[in-house]
Amino acid sequence: MSQQTILKVENISKQYRLGNVGTGTLSHDLNRWWHQIRGKENPYAKVGAVNDRSATATQDYVWAIKNINFEVKKGEVLGIIGKNGAGKSTLLKILSRVTSPTTGSIKTKGRIASLLEVGTGFHPELTGKENIYLNGAILGMNKAEINSKIDEIIEFSGCQMYIDTPVKRYSSGMRVRLAFAVAAFLEPDILVVDEVLAVGDAEFQKKAIGKMQDISKGDGRTVIFVSHNMAAVQDLCSRVIILTNGEQSYEGDVQNGVSIYLSNNFDEKSEVIFEGSKNTRAYIHSFSMTNSRGDLVSSFKSGEKMIFSAFINLRSNLVNPSFSLRLTDAHGTSLVTWRSLYFKNSPLSDMKTGKYQIQIASKELYLLDGTYYLSMSLLDGKNPIDIKKEFIQFSVVASKPSNEYITISRALSSNCLIYSNSDWTVEKLQNGN
Repeated sequence: MSQQTILKVENISKQYRLGNVGTGTLSHDLNRWWHQIRGKENPYAKVGAVNDRSATATQDYVWAIKNINFEVKKGEVLGIIGKNGAGKSTLLKILSRVTSPTTGSIKTKGRIASLLEVGTGFHPELTGKENIYLNGAILGMNKAEINSKIDEIIEFSGCQMYIDTPVKRYSSGMRVRLAFAVAAFLEPDILVVDEVLAVGDAEFQKKAIGKMQDISKGDGRTVIFVSHNMAAVQDLCSRVIILTNGEQSYEGDVQNGVSIYLSNNFDEKSEVIFEGSKNTRAYIHSFSMTNSRGDLVSSFKSGEKMIFSAFINLRSNLVNPSFSLRLTDAHGTSLVTWRSLYFKNSPLSDMKTGKYQIQIASKELYLLDGTYYLSMSLLDGKNPIDIKKEFIQFSVVASKPSNEYITISRALSSNCLIYSNSDWTVEKLQNGN
């Protein structure tokens, strides 16, 4: 390894046996041993399915991760992203020495502290303070070193009142708070953080990300960060790796990596039909997007008018029906909302039992190039009847800078919620049953 490289991963693979027996059978273990003493290759390393959790198993073995290679330099923050089941947690467990790889090797310099799951490394019968000393000892620190940091750990965790209470009585959020504080303040050379921060509240997540930035930039320590929160990945990481079905499909720039990940996780569509969610009172049957010429499209030019059509079936009269459509960016930030309640005379007020088309024709909407999502809901007063979250994806291309565009773009980038002006039409297609 070079002087600046603190972690080097070479051809790491991990194979698991599917079914009730997770680690193999005695006959397989004997077969592996017999091949090993003769200097032969592991006979089961040649078999194994790709790690696609949605596919039907056709073999007895699966490669949770396969042929992973990367280096991490001192002070770098590496993000690892991918779908659920892509192999992220398996990779982190191997890096943390929780499990060993089937093939490959890992070279590290210094201590590794891991935050992999809620309560990992904590003894439930010990108090919060006792667990701090236990984790410090595991990291190789003596009591004097831990004493010098314990006040900062307790203050950062925000668990002062319960620090002398057994951890088994902590909520999951409190456990994560204390575990992160221990891992961050006991000065490991490499801090490995899995998705557990999502358990904490917004205030703690902000503190935790700020602390990780401090220890990487200020203290020159290395962070390996796994998250499904793309905004956090972009704020924190200097480089990302994408895992796809257990294999390394991308390594490089954060912005480009996040864009690739988001585009590969969703298929752009111009229309969608919903099945299996037909409420007895009312439900949203389908949805479509068109441009101002009436063509079905899944990509718009910035500043172009958009027409959204939702098809609704009311099986009974609603007292106060309302409909809303929300546009969010790739990070889940709400940008634009269209709501029928904002009309003095709601366009849905005359809707009775029957099938309807609700059409929203937006005015020119200036958005930055990128990927966007729509969510919609049908309500009766304040009671939700049918809700579709981020059910469709579309892209915006060919932005043209202008004074108006720049003003609106700045508003969007500041996470403002804009209630866009639009034309609504409600057309009854047929009577209900």
